[in-house]
Amino acid sequence: MSRAAAFLLAVCVAAGCRGKEVTEKAESAGKEGAAAKTGEAPEGHEEAGRFVRIEAGMLRDLGITTSAVESRPGGEGAPVLGELRVNESAYAEVGSPVPARALRVLALPGSQVRRGQVMAELQSLELGKTRGDYRDAQARVDLARQSLERKRGLAAERIAPQREVQEAEAELRRAEASLQGARGALNALGASNDGGSDDSRLVLRAPLTGTVIERHLVRGAVAQPGEALFKVGDLSVLWLMAHASERDAVRVRAGSTARVAIPALPGSSLSGRVAAVGSQVEVSSRTIPIRIELANAGGILRPGMSATVWLPIGEGGTVIAVPVAALQRLEDKWCVFVPREPGVFEIRPVGRGRDMGGEVEIVSGLKAGETVVVEGAFLLRAEAEKARGEGEHHEH
Repeated sequence: MSRAAAFLLAVCVAAGCRGKEVTEKAESAGKEGAAAKTGEAPEGHEEAGRFVRIEAGMLRDLGITTSAVESRPGGEGAPVLGELRVNESAYAEVGSPVPARALRVLALPGSQVRRGQVMAELQSLELGKTRGDYRDAQARVDLARQSLERKRGLAAERIAPQREVQEAEAELRRAEASLQGARGALNALGASNDGGSDDSRLVLRAPLTGTVIERHLVRGAVAQPGEALFKVGDLSVLWLMAHASERDAVRVRAGSTARVAIPALPGSSLSGRVAAVGSQVEVSSRTIPIRIELANAGGILRPGMSATVWLPIGEGGTVIAVPVAALQRLEDKWCVFVPREPGVFEIRPVGRGRDMGGEVEIVSGLKAGETVVVEGAFLLRAEAEKARGEGEHHEH
């Protein structure tokens, strides 16, 4: 073989080898790019265990919910238990002032009513008698007034003596006093002077705009004085009554912000204003009641719900916090799950701090504004443990 031919052969072999090397690099890069695009770490990569992938069908069954990571006041605090109640400044109970039988019941439990709206119509014999007494007193006043005018006219013409005028004036004053008493009796019953064609008709009206919380009246039933037939309240703001120990309560300031967790709403994180700190210790429990005003956006909160409250009892900076359900223990480390794309979640190790009443302080690994899984985090942890166990089995 000539030198020229040998040189050409060497060049072709070198080119072929380089082409194979380039092709292998391109394929490797393509795999890495595809893995990054799907949220998975490349095979053999040191971060392969940082992600968990859930199939679309299974993802729907998990019922995953997420929450934004928020910064909170980081001063000293005390977790206490509490209960939601109606706002007593916007609450009223409606009843009948006299024994009465229900003719019509219009307001339904849970319905919205406006101030002055008719809630029920009743019939009361006592009310009918009271209205009759009022009409009789009004008639006597009218008669006494007419008699006085006539006497004055006769006295001016010297037909009747002045004594009869004085007697007529006294009679008018007595009639007016009786009318005033009859009007007071009618007002005490919460009824108007006009019962329409039926003096025994009693109308119950809503004293404020709000929600009918309870109703204890049906058509035909006889209502007695003192019974709460309807309970009406404005539920846009509720009272949360918490009970703190003496040592903690005296350090709580009115106007400060308390954090609230509702067990019936897992993953919820609410805040309310401390409206008042009790001025007396409850002897049986040695606690002091603290009233917190809690906005009820969307009407999801209900009076009677239990709550856990984190009361601020000291000054401090801000901290990062997540709901308790978002924090999971995986391979002796605390972690959260950060959504990356549909079905792909990053396993983010974090540093756990203090318990903060339904939330946990995060000292490292997260920033405010990031999103973490709350409901379903436990199931994601189980899937991550399963995937890691399978990976170790394949390696062996």
